Parts: sequence; C-alpha cells; structure tokens
Amino acid sequence: MTGHLPTFVLPLAAYLIGSLSGSLLLGRLRGVDIRTMGSGNAGGTNAFRTQGLAFALGVVLIDIGKGALAAWLGLRFAPASSATWLAHACAFAAMVGHVWPVWHGFRGGKGAATAVGALIVLWPMSVPVLLAVWIVTLVLTGYVGLATVLAGLSAAVLGMVLRVAMPLHLLTVAIALLLVYTHRANLARLRAGTESRFEKARLLHRLLRRK
Repeated sequence: MTGHLPTFVLPLAAYLIGSLSGSLLLGRLRGVDIRTMGSGNAGGTNAFRTQGLAFALGVVLIDIGKGALAAWLGLRFAPASSATWLAHACAFAAMVGHVWPVWHGFRGGKGAATAVGALIVLWPMSVPVLLAVWIVTLVLTGYVGLATVLAGLSAAVLGMVLRVAMPLHLLTVAIALLLVYTHRANLARLRAGTESRFEKARLLHRLLRRK
C-alpha cells in the first residue's frame, strides 16, 4: 500500500532538497566557495569558469538531480487527487531552494539546472526544445545568461502553444519569471553593453572570421 505524506511536507521537503547546492557542496570538498570567485554566483557557469569542466559537470548533475527528485517526490507521495499540482509545486519549491538555499545563507544559484531536472520528470518532451534554444542562442551570441533566459521563456511559450494542463502551464510561466529575475543583472549588463561573452561558444562567429 502506497503511503502519502501530509500535503505541506512535500513542498517543504522539495525546498530543502533544492537548498543542497551542488557547487557549494562540491566546493567544500575542494575547500573553496565559488561565491567568492568569478561572478559570485553558485551555479554551473561560474563553477566552470572558476573550477573547470569536471567540477562544473558534477555541479550540474547534482542540480538537475535535485529538481528531478523533487518532482518525483510530489508524484510519488502526494494523494492521487492532488499529485499533479503538488508535483509541480515541489518542482518550483526546489528551484526556490536552489536560488535561496537555507543551508547556505540564502545565497545560491539561478535555478536553471534545477528547472531542467524537474521538466525531465514532468514534461520530458520540452527539454530538447529548451536545450536547442539554449545552444543556438549561445552559439550565436556567446551570452550564457541570455541563452538561459530565452530557454526559460521558450518553455512558457511552448506550454501556451500546446495548451498544456494548468499545473504545467503555471510551472513554465513561474520558471520563466524566476529565470528573468535571477538573471536581471545579466540583462542589465546586456543593455549596457558590458555583459561578458563565452567567446569559445561563439562557433558561427569564429567560423565567419576565418573566411
């Protein structure tokens, strides 16, 4: 017989899981806090820039995994009558935990990888679309923050176009809004023309320069 946890416990558990920051946990093993380095953000991009590829991959896997776990917990342990709503609430709670982690002084990352993990469980067909938008934007512009924001917005647009169920629609809109908020400094620097580029990712630009 499948047991169910009290409704309020699930989003709280998802938030606490989301608060387990991949970069900060792995950073403790290495004796570093990447919030004191680079951009000061506890996310995968800053992890890559300051600690290298292997470290960043570990960070991303943890952050994706906790989003997936939070969504799965909602589906698995919520009462059948509210499982869909709770699963989506848990997914967003994990994102909130990632951005404002209780275990790490409420200073975390920007939530993108955790959102991807949740969508892998709740709406897997959307993930290739989001990744395509992210990759194309990054290759064309070299701006990681812009690529992430546009990928998040594409999830909301895709949800509207396909007229997905209300819980999923609200989640995609919430994801888009949160990513815009957490990348507000990046967007401000873009407007000012001071945002840093990931030049190695600008493959089209590099190819055109060689001709």
